[in-house]
Amino acid sequence: MSSISSVMSAIDRLPPSATTVGTAAQGPDADLRILDNAQEWSAFSRPMSGLASGWESSVVIEGMHCAACALTAEDALRAVPGVLRAEVSAASRRAQVLWSADQVQPSGWMQAVQAAGYRAVPANDAQARAQRLAQSRTALWRLLVAALCMMQVMMYAYPAYVAAPGDLSTEMAQLLRWASWVLTLPVMLFSCGPFFGSAWRDLAQRRISMDLPVALGILITFGVSSAGTFEPGGTFGAEVYFDSLTMFVTFLLFGRWLETRLRDQTAGALEALMNRLPDSVARRTPQGDFERVPVRRLQPGDVIQVLPGEAFAADGELLLGDTRVDESLLTGESYPVQRGPGAAVIAGSHNLKSVVQVRVTQVGPDTRFARIVALMESVSASRPRLARMADRMARPFLLSVLLAAALACAYWWRQDPGHALMVAVAVLVVTCPCALSLATPAAMLAAAGALARRGVLVRRLDAFEALATVDTVMFDKTGTLTRDGLVLAGTLVRAGITAAQVLAQAAALARHSLHPVSRALVAAAASQPPSIGQTAWLALAATETAGGGVLAQVGCAPDGRDAIEMRLGSAAFCRLVQPVGDLTQVFLADTQGWLATFDLQEDLRPDARVTVQTLQAAGISVHLLSGDRPKAVARVAQALGITAHIGACTPQDKLDFLVQAQQAGRRVAMVGDGLNDGPVLAGADVSFAFGQAVPLAQAKADFVVPGGQLCAVAQAVLLARRTLRIVRQNLAWAGLYNAVCVPLAVAGLLSAWAAGLGMALSSLLVVLNALRLSGKTPLQALS
Repeated sequence: MSSISSVMSAIDRLPPSATTVGTAAQGPDADLRILDNAQEWSAFSRPMSGLASGWESSVVIEGMHCAACALTAEDALRAVPGVLRAEVSAASRRAQVLWSADQVQPSGWMQAVQAAGYRAVPANDAQARAQRLAQSRTALWRLLVAALCMMQVMMYAYPAYVAAPGDLSTEMAQLLRWASWVLTLPVMLFSCGPFFGSAWRDLAQRRISMDLPVALGILITFGVSSAGTFEPGGTFGAEVYFDSLTMFVTFLLFGRWLETRLRDQTAGALEALMNRLPDSVARRTPQGDFERVPVRRLQPGDVIQVLPGEAFAADGELLLGDTRVDESLLTGESYPVQRGPGAAVIAGSHNLKSVVQVRVTQVGPDTRFARIVALMESVSASRPRLARMADRMARPFLLSVLLAAALACAYWWRQDPGHALMVAVAVLVVTCPCALSLATPAAMLAAAGALARRGVLVRRLDAFEALATVDTVMFDKTGTLTRDGLVLAGTLVRAGITAAQVLAQAAALARHSLHPVSRALVAAAASQPPSIGQTAWLALAATETAGGGVLAQVGCAPDGRDAIEMRLGSAAFCRLVQPVGDLTQVFLADTQGWLATFDLQEDLRPDARVTVQTLQAAGISVHLLSGDRPKAVARVAQALGITAHIGACTPQDKLDFLVQAQQAGRRVAMVGDGLNDGPVLAGADVSFAFGQAVPLAQAKADFVVPGGQLCAVAQAVLLARRTLRIVRQNLAWAGLYNAVCVPLAVAGLLSAWAAGLGMALSSLLVVLNALRLSGKTPLQALS
């Protein structure tokens, strides 16, 4: 991390002239070459499987303000030989860059970004976060200076508005103009710095962005007002607009500052997740004490100590200590979970209770945490289809804005040159397409952050559009609607013996086996409430027969007195006749013969029924397709209220059903968890990889639900519908705003300050409307 921080410091020292095409031609800056060391790549990049020498890097692009900036940075990256793919999001200001180490090094494509006038900063670097905080403070200072000067200028302008003819002498009016001009200078020289810098960079690069019309408007207003101050009898007359200018700049700076804060909040789930890993960790030395080492130096097999309040730095196994762990951002589990010796812990989760020691099993990109972060980084840099369309329209729209301003100025020039220039300013300012560019990505990023807090990871923002139109959901059964284990469904016992007694005896035998049926019986016995006088049982000399069962001497605890031979297992193992039934059955027998029959069934997820009911209440048809026996599938479907179900399905059967549904005009979402779900996950309109899905299933899915929260599927569907409604509202507002304000500006009925206020408010309204999606809204409120 220290080397990356030194690169950040070096980048900060670069003068503006260093970020030109001419500099790029001289080769990358020497300090940037630090990142060409392959040992540094893992800090902000991950190797791409299936692509030799391919790496995917996540970086923050600093200096961007609009969609046109994002397109410029994206074009600069794609023009570098060796960069295979680049995607830049104006909403999150992040970029995903896929590059080949055989053809280009990080300094090469980072220098290309600098040559375009921006800066690429490793997304995971702590120095980058400090840099963004410093920039936020500077932006706030610019706003405060503009606001203070605005209030003073308006105070000086007030007499001219209220004075009757003859009340204000020529000398006094001129003095007030001079005072206003002096107070406007700090606004021009300090507060307007970002607008002028960006516009000058655009002109030097022979391109256009949203800051160019704004900078032109500011310069024209200041020039006309200065002419009125220095030469009241000149071409532009004695009218000054310092109050409008400072008010416009204040509104614009406040809008951008607040917009940045709100956009950072909508993308807060990604930052919260990425910042969960500590910078260093206490690792046990061969002498047995602990030393602080950087997280990147951890290796599988190391033993680390984690204090209460700290995050686990790697996947591992708990060796010493009992604690409670917060895994909410990684699994969607809202309550802390108990972890003891032998339990697995995952990187990024928080230790809440006590000091523990952990043996590291997975580090770096192999951890679940790293895979989740990679998914979220990918989605934060992606742009949905509607946003890409809006971004591509931005440049021609800005050219039309400049042309409209020029035509409006030419039309009004013959009547009043000063007024003509102010009309042009109003047109330049009011038509800025910021709201249009933010309408879609702001809403979808807010929704993606909200889903991340619910334990759902979005792989493609485009999937929101498809998910909002889904009318059919197909579920796999095993591992999706059901858990991996079994549960006790019923017990049949010999006359004169209680069910609690035989269950306790069976559990004593089952503790000597790791079979899923044995684990289910042990769990069922543990869940029984203790009763007075109940006998505790002990199994001695237990032996297990593979595929058969467990044989042991079972007696009263603690010494096993009065022990008798008992068998737990299949009917054949217990020397019984196999009865006919469709449930999984296990039998208990003693020396007298049959003692009990335990019926077991798959364990339905506790939120499966409410998930199905929520989807059906939303008008969505729910289908269950499984490769399991038809009777087992029908039993699960009946328990969940699913009327459409098919058992004994092959992967091809599922795919055929999907194709038939799509040909009938249905929009289908698929929820699955296994390897055999890969084809249907890829073919569905939108897909969910549920639970600990195999990598192929996750690679084909649009949404990944790593935890056990099935209701997250229904939440995602309902939230997608709400997201699309908000996107339509944002687009409608952006269109209505331009349809109303542009004619007013061209007609000369909209002043510069009102145009600035309208532009700032339009962008703020879009972001605030999108922000409604970022809260943790209850499931019922989403419908």
